Amino acid sequence: MPVNRHPQAPAPLVPGSEGDRVYPVTADPRQRPGTPPAPPRHAPLPELVVVGAHGGAGVTTLAGLLRPAWDLGVVRRPGPGCGVLRPSGRPVLLVARGTVPAAGRAVAAARLLDEQGVQVAVLAVVGDGLPEPAEARYRFRILEGRVGAVIRVPFVPVFRVTADPLSAGLPRRARRALAAIRSLVHEHEPVARHSLGASSVSCSSGSNRRTRRLDPGRGPGA
Repeated sequence: MPVNRHPQAPAPLVPGSEGDRVYPVTADPRQRPGTPPAPPRHAPLPELVVVGAHGGAGVTTLAGLLRPAWDLGVVRRPGPGCGVLRPSGRPVLLVARGTVPAAGRAVAAARLLDEQGVQVAVLAVVGDGLPEPAEARYRFRILEGRVGAVIRVPFVPVFRVTADPLSAGLPRRARRALAAIRSLVHEHEPVARHSLGASSVSCSSGSNRRTRRLDPGRGPGA
């Protein structure tokens, strides 16, 4: 039997993170017969900016349910210590309750954002378990021509008794409303995701305001 007098040189070693020896792959990995194909990689969800037309609208809860999102609190008129809203291309979700006073605040907030050059992608009207008053429906109908869409988010009774709304199971109607919001804000995303940095969102509205970015897997308290 002939003897190979020129043995092949060993593959170069690459130091691993734990000091182990790792050999670099020199050929393209091939799928083994009978193994299922790797699942396709999904594009990351677009960030959105969530603002309230008034206090207690449910901004923090919706921002957590729709993360990654920026919780920017209540829309305020620019002034000393309160800058304009600069979403930097991120779609804006305006949140209001389904009451007559809240509908009036939503009209004022949409007008204020429009004056700042900010287009509202979706107005989320959060229900309280009671029929929506006719006057509130009328005001929200007027806003349909000023915002991208108006979505009703139904009342979720479990939110009243749970300490962590984000861990509670949602009814089908609520899940459908969130899916509709996510789909609509995706259509209104004018800037590519990779061109946006975390520091490009800016909204300052007072010493007691806190701008928070809610990432996937993290709730408001994280």
